[in-house]
Amino acid sequence: MQRPQFLTALSGAALAATARPAEAAAAPEDVRAKMVPGQRLVAVAITDGATVIDFAGPWEVFQDVPLPGNENESAFLLAMVGDDLSTVQATAGMQLVPRFTFATAPRPDIIVVGAQRGSPALNDWLKANAATAEIIMSVCTGAFKVAQAGLFDGKSATTHHDFYDAFAKRFPNVKLVRGARFVDQGKVCSAGGLTSGIDLALHVVERLHGAKIANNTASYMEFVRTARPNVPARG
Repeated sequence: MQRPQFLTALSGAALAATARPAEAAAAPEDVRAKMVPGQRLVAVAITDGATVIDFAGPWEVFQDVPLPGNENESAFLLAMVGDDLSTVQATAGMQLVPRFTFATAPRPDIIVVGAQRGSPALNDWLKANAATAEIIMSVCTGAFKVAQAGLFDGKSATTHHDFYDAFAKRFPNVKLVRGARFVDQGKVCSAGGLTSGIDLALHVVERLHGAKIANNTASYMEFVRTARPNVPARG
C-alpha cells in the first residue's frame, strides 16, 4: 500500500472510531492486543478549551510516520482521551469527541498534553501513567498540566513565552527554560507555544526511529524543522 492510500485508510479508520465512541470504549485493551510489533500508542489529552494546533500539529506528525520495516502499518496509533465521551469544546468552536476516557484508556506509550482547561481526572491520569509511559510531552501551556502532576519537578521545561513568569512563580521546583523551541528531558519533554509542538513531535520521532524518518516526515508535511533541543535529553 502506498503512503497516500495508507493515510486515507488510516484517516477513515480514525473517523469511524470517533463516530462510535461508546463502542470504542467498550474494550479499550483490545487496542493494544491488536497492535503489531513496534507500534506505539499515542494518547492525546483533550479537555474543554483545547488549543487546536497544540494537539493537531503533533497528531499530524505521528499519523504520517510509517512503521519501519512494515510501511503498510503506522508506527503510531492515535487516540484522543478525555474526561468522558461527550463533546469537548476546543478553540474557535471546534468540537471533538474523545475515543476513551481517562478512566478507560489503554496504557499509552506516548502522551501529548496541549493547552487546555484540564481537570482532576487529567491530573490523576498523568500521575498514574508517569512510570509506564515512554514519553510525556507538553505543548504550550500544557506544561502547566504536566507540572501540576509533578512530572517536571527537578527538571527543565519550557512553555509559551507569554506565560514564563506565571509558570516560574507557580512551579519553583521546575527550571524554566526561556526562549526554547522545546526541551528534552528524556521521559518528559516540553514545547514552547503552538507550532513548536510540531518540532517536538518530529524530535520524538527522530529519537525513536532516526533522523531520516523524521526528516522524511517533515518533508512530506512540507514543514521546515527549526530547532534542536535547548537542553539535552537525560534519563
